[in-house]
Amino acid sequence: MKYFKRLAVGLLLLIALGFLLPQHFISPVKGSTRQSYHQQSFWAYPWGTSVTHKGVDIFSKEGTDVVSSTGGLVLYTGKIKKGGNVVLILGPKWRLHYYAHLREIKTSTFAWTNRREVIGTVGTTGNAAGKAPHLHYTIRSIIPLPWRKDNSIQGWKKMFYLNPIDYLNTAQK
Repeated sequence: MKYFKRLAVGLLLLIALGFLLPQHFISPVKGSTRQSYHQQSFWAYPWGTSVTHKGVDIFSKEGTDVVSSTGGLVLYTGKIKKGGNVVLILGPKWRLHYYAHLREIKTSTFAWTNRREVIGTVGTTGNAAGKAPHLHYTIRSIIPLPWRKDNSIQGWKKMFYLNPIDYLNTAQK
């Protein structure tokens, strides 16, 4: 029993530490401005097989550098059907930062990345083929945030998805 108490305390401390780490956020597409993305695109409906748009599309020239918006651990790099070439980073506050439709991936799984570090380039891979080059960017919490739930379509999923536009509009340059 003593072991389980210590384990529980250790896990709680680890979770608390993750929330205490500061998140210094920057825009993930070099040179992007507020005009590079649509202000109301988060949770837009209908949005194909995803039903709602759980991120933001940041448009730029193909090959433009994509940088890590915050420091973190790269959990996955690779190719998936909808996202094409993707990078998934675990950052401060237990948030997953998902970068999709990359033309190139310039980091590797289990690498530590710093804010502003180039992790890829803007592209049209996955279900963005034939569309204007852009980065699909999502911020997802691995800890549910129940106060974010609402009655919109798929509104219960808002416990996990944060609106990246709120962060982009206040991003450090």
